[in-house]
Amino acid sequence: MMSDMHSHPLMQHYLTLLRDKHSGAETFRHASAVVTRLLVMKASELLELETTEVETPLETTAGARVPGPLVLVPILRAGLGMLDPAMAILPNVGVGYVGMERDEATAIASCYYNKTPNLAASQAVFVLDPMLATGGSAVQAVDQLKADGAGRIIMVCVVAAPEGIALLNSKHPDVPIVAGVIDRQLNERKYILPGLGDYGDRLFNT
Repeated sequence: MMSDMHSHPLMQHYLTLLRDKHSGAETFRHASAVVTRLLVMKASELLELETTEVETPLETTAGARVPGPLVLVPILRAGLGMLDPAMAILPNVGVGYVGMERDEATAIASCYYNKTPNLAASQAVFVLDPMLATGGSAVQAVDQLKADGAGRIIMVCVVAAPEGIALLNSKHPDVPIVAGVIDRQLNERKYILPGLGDYGDRLFNT
């Protein structure tokens, strides 16, 4: 399943700020936080609810809650920029980390760090990675998370390339992808076009 939010007015507004090469780090971080909240709101539509009762100041009424726990796994380092905004709106959240490093010559990613809570006990694992480019990092991260016991995994990204979507769908067709926008293609250096540059560099002002 693939879902993108490009038609949402706020998504279009803040994606434009992210794309703009003149946006400074402060503007970029704020736009990133808003976009992440929008994406997590969309991704959370895939979660299950359980019914409950709640006492208002006037009477008892029916309610619902998200049974947990949920786990957020940002792919280091750019995924860290999505962590706090996601934690702010999701209930009963645990956090894991997966470190992926891309060889600039081959564009092939390798895992250098993996630390997660009990994934088998979670309702869902949200993988946070702003840029789904070749899809190599996402596939390797999902491979590792499944090996660690994750059942339901949801990929959340700001910008996705068709090549990355195709690879992740081919390797893990059970993992839905929620993206802010699907861009045109990758260039010869495997960067997304039109894209927004290096997300981590712009986020951390490096």
